[in-house]
This record gives sequence, structure tokens and C-alpha cells, in this order.
Amino acid sequence: MAVKNGKNLVHSKEPVALPADFFSQLLPLIDDLAELKLTIFCLAALQQKEGDYRFLRFDEFLTEEPLMRGLAICDESADARAALRRGLEKMLARGTLLMSEVHVRGEAKRYYTGADAAGRALQQRILAGEWRPSAQGEIELLPPRPLVFGLYEDNIGVLTPMIVDALKEAEEVYPPGWIEEAMRLAVEGNKRNWRYIRAILDRWQQEGRSREKPGRRLGRRKPSRSR
Repeated sequence: MAVKNGKNLVHSKEPVALPADFFSQLLPLIDDLAELKLTIFCLAALQQKEGDYRFLRFDEFLTEEPLMRGLAICDESADARAALRRGLEKMLARGTLLMSEVHVRGEAKRYYTGADAAGRALQQRILAGEWRPSAQGEIELLPPRPLVFGLYEDNIGVLTPMIVDALKEAEEVYPPGWIEEAMRLAVEGNKRNWRYIRAILDRWQQEGRSREKPGRRLGRRKPSRSR
């Protein structure tokens, strides 16, 4: 999902539903007008974002003129940016928002997500580096990698371009589940290489797989302890 530039993050013609716990749990705790305005704004703006992952960039707040005018009256010096930073910091401290900071082309950028399951998943993907710079100088989330890639990397070895191509080809040739099972046998036989796995797959294709005993499913390796 690419980040899109533009104003009017909250569309007045589209309905917005505030969660019930906002009124019962969150609202009674907020004692800062800037935090209150930003909380309502973020709940509405994130609802109206499009795509599987929804987040707000720091600069998007700055382009919302009605919001910034409203925040200016929340600061003694009429400094809308100061009120914005204060409100966001309080939301982060309260756990209403999650923030991820990344460097895009040498510039630090902040991305804010909701503190729900989807927001936490997005934050994890950003922190894990599963993004690339877009043509607009923002970030674009990478598509999830196929399961077989993760299994190979976690249990066999480093993914090289040649291995990636081989895995893609194998997924088109062999039935579902064969590659994972062949990897399991390679791990159990301490033969952690693609040549051995491919030999198992070729044998199954020629002789059948009915005689193979089912084994445990592959998982992630536990990190080794440093000595």
C-alpha cells in the first residue's frame, strides 16, 4: 500500500463511528483539549483511510488546516505545532496511538497507527523493515512473502536470488505441502541445502510419497545464545 499525499483526511460526507469504549474509558481520562481533538480526529481519519493497512504521517496533520486552526487555540502561544506535538505525545503515552519512525532517503519520518491489532501488525512490519521507498519519497509496504520463503530462511539457510527462483518453480511443479515436508526431512537429516531437498521432491514425483511417514511441521529456529 503506497502512502498517498493529499488533504481532507476526514471526509465530512462519510459517517464515522466512535467506539463505545471511547466514551466509557478514554474520554473521562483526557484532560488536555489538544489530545481530545487529536484523538477524535485520528479515530475518524484512520477509519476513512483506504487499504489493508491504515496509518497517518506526521506531515498529514500539518496539511489539515481546520485541525491546525483548532489546535492553535489549545496552546498559550497559539502555536499549533506545539499543540500537535503535545497532543500526539499524550496519545502515545496513553496507548491510543502507536508510532514508528523510519528514515527515507536520509530523512526521518513518523507514521502513526491505531493501537488495535491491525495497527500493531502494521507497526511490526514497519519496524521489521518490510517496506521500500516509494516514488513520492514516502514508504510502500512490501507484499507478504510466500510461506515457503520464510520456511526456507528459518530452517535451511539464506535466500539467494537463485534459491528464490528455484522455490517459485518448485511451488508450480509439486503438490502443496511437499516442499515443507522435504525441508523437514532435510533438517532432520542435517542436510540443509536445496540440492538435497530437490532430490527428495524428484524422488517423490517419480516413486510416489505414500511410504513417507508424516512428521512435525517446520517452525522458526530459536536464536542461538551468544557465548
